Amino acid sequence: MLLSSRSFSTYICLLGLNLVAIIVLVSCGPNASQPAALSPYDRAKDAFKNSQLDKALGLTDKLARKTPPADSTNRARVLRAVIYTGELKGSWEQSEAYDKGAEKAKNPQFQADYRRLHNDNLSNAAKAALNLAETAHQIARGGAMPKQVTLEASFPITEGPTTIIQLERVEQGGWIEPDEQEQVAADAMRKGVDDALADLVSGDRSKARQALANGSTQLDGAAFAIFLSKELADGAIVFDRHHGRDPQKFITLCDQGDLSAKQALALLKDSPNKVEEKQARKLQDQFKTIRKDK
Repeated sequence: MLLSSRSFSTYICLLGLNLVAIIVLVSCGPNASQPAALSPYDRAKDAFKNSQLDKALGLTDKLARKTPPADSTNRARVLRAVIYTGELKGSWEQSEAYDKGAEKAKNPQFQADYRRLHNDNLSNAAKAALNLAETAHQIARGGAMPKQVTLEASFPITEGPTTIIQLERVEQGGWIEPDEQEQVAADAMRKGVDDALADLVSGDRSKARQALANGSTQLDGAAFAIFLSKELADGAIVFDRHHGRDPQKFITLCDQGDLSAKQALALLKDSPNKVEEKQARKLQDQFKTIRKDK
């Protein structure tokens, strides 16, 4: 039976709608060629590689606090330890330079601006130091440092300077413009992270870059504990009577740093290393000394 022109038009319309529905269902279904979504840790690695430190910290915050730990929890904590160490180094370097600049500058406005920058960076260094202490505690949860830890990250694409020339000018009382101050802040963070990575592998930036060439490196637990202890010793100074003047936080940093040294020595009982043992005991002596200067 032949369809009327009206029925035929309706038939064609319904057929078209059915085809559209099929296409939509197929396009919304599983697609083997579609890339899987990146995990928070993978996104954090990418952010770290591009020197986006705040983003990397934000992406790893929940992972680092996960209880019980997820697969990437320990890797997140190690990465955060590196970032906080870099921030501590970068902020401290700026704080010290601006403090010297405020003392040597002749212009009252320069003095005021440099004092503000000194205080701002000292505050940032304090936050980084406390976050590093918390992260060190998380990594050795239960009181024992793992025998091995993994830093899964690539060396940052944009390398920081080995020396920040503008800060040398500041230390002599010379003025740098606000746009230069912003550049100094960015350079100091990149420099701090690069130096942290160099310290982590007990070498220089070249060795660190080589260690992370494949995007990951295994770290001996004792050596990592010594690294944490050294950085926490530096962090404790931020709170001493010559700087932050906060005895309680000073003791917190000293306690965690001393604990990291003890954790290194505990691991070295099973795998003796005279050089690392000497470093750990030297750090213990250092904490005894700086405690007297709180």
